Amino acid sequence: MADEAVETPDEDSAGSVGEVFRAFLKLGLMSFGGPIAHLGYFRAELVERRRWIDDAGYADLVALCQFLPGPASSQVGFALGMIRSGGFLGGLAAWAGFTLPSAILLAALALLSSYAGISALSGGVIGGILHGLKLVAVAVVAQAVWGMARTLAPDQPRAGIALSAIVMVTLAAGSFGQVAAIIMGAIAGLFVCQDESGEADGRGRREVGQAAAPAPSHLPVPLKRRTGAILLAVFALLLVLPSFFKAASPYIGVFDSFYRSGALVFGGGHVVLPLLQAEVVTTGWVLPSQFLAGYGLAQAVPGPLFTFAAWLGAVMAPPAGGVTGAAVALVAVFLPGLLLVTGMLPFWGALRGQPLAQAAMRGANAAVVGILGAALYTPVFTGAVLRPMDFAAAVTGFLLLTVWKVPPLAVVVVLAVLGPFLMGLY
Repeated sequence: MADEAVETPDEDSAGSVGEVFRAFLKLGLMSFGGPIAHLGYFRAELVERRRWIDDAGYADLVALCQFLPGPASSQVGFALGMIRSGGFLGGLAAWAGFTLPSAILLAALALLSSYAGISALSGGVIGGILHGLKLVAVAVVAQAVWGMARTLAPDQPRAGIALSAIVMVTLAAGSFGQVAAIIMGAIAGLFVCQDESGEADGRGRREVGQAAAPAPSHLPVPLKRRTGAILLAVFALLLVLPSFFKAASPYIGVFDSFYRSGALVFGGGHVVLPLLQAEVVTTGWVLPSQFLAGYGLAQAVPGPLFTFAAWLGAVMAPPAGGVTGAAVALVAVFLPGLLLVTGMLPFWGALRGQPLAQAAMRGANAAVVGILGAALYTPVFTGAVLRPMDFAAAVTGFLLLTVWKVPPLAVVVVLAVLGPFLMGLY
């Protein structure tokens, strides 16, 4: 029976660059709440609704991007765009659709910042709307955890791995805990997930009468290993070479600073802030007040926090800055992470085809469920649910998504409208 919630492309054929761009443009306009919430939005739209990939393949991508420096949600989106369309153009379309709405808005506000006090977004009706959008993130991430847990941690061994991951990332906050949890899950998977069906009960046997799970998903990576190796080499060269040519142009210096910041970030967008502060504030390119104002605005727009670079590039003191500075900074901060994930994908696909690697990936995927579960509590839940009615609104959003199958965009609108009332503004 056909699923009415699944979207069928009409104007462009399935897998076209246009389809990828439209899907990610929608996500770029509605994905509030930070990288963990973004992964929830991706799953709701691309795994549940459009069925571009299954939960196992999606978790594989998430696990890979958690290992690599850079903005994990943008890296996952870029990889999904490439896999869906069969090439680089699809990856670029995914990145552009997801990134440009917030980047263009932040750059435009930066250019207008001398004419209006646009940094005051913490109170009033706008503050209430932002509060409602945080509650949307709670509902979306809860939906992702619920759905992925049923698929990727359906038995006792993998549920135990997920629980262990929750404990690990709770005790060791930040990127270290996340990477350690995935490594733990992969090692545990070698011992308890070696049954080819993925339903091992911890002793290498399925329960009698239990149905076998589908075979591990296949990621159709449209790249050869040689291409991947070249991209990894380009990543390394760009980390070194620009510093020798900074005197030739101020924009080369901007590229060097932002590329280096993007290449050294593990654990999401917020981790890049001290690196960027050291590069642009201590050097005098950006005033401290400008840096803080831009950071506040970056919290108020959808999409990846790395688009904060567009604001910084635009407000830089001459001779850099302006539209060119915004474009250079934006590309430079995202480029290392995108080069790394693209370069690693061909090797990742070959590795995961081995039986032992499949067992390790089943364990790692269960750990990803635990990581998302821990993130659901903090920072997503603790940062949004401040009073009992907030909890009721978040549960309402979760039920709308999971029981009534309401599109995520409709849930965004409903809770954004409720936000000011929940804040007691009316």
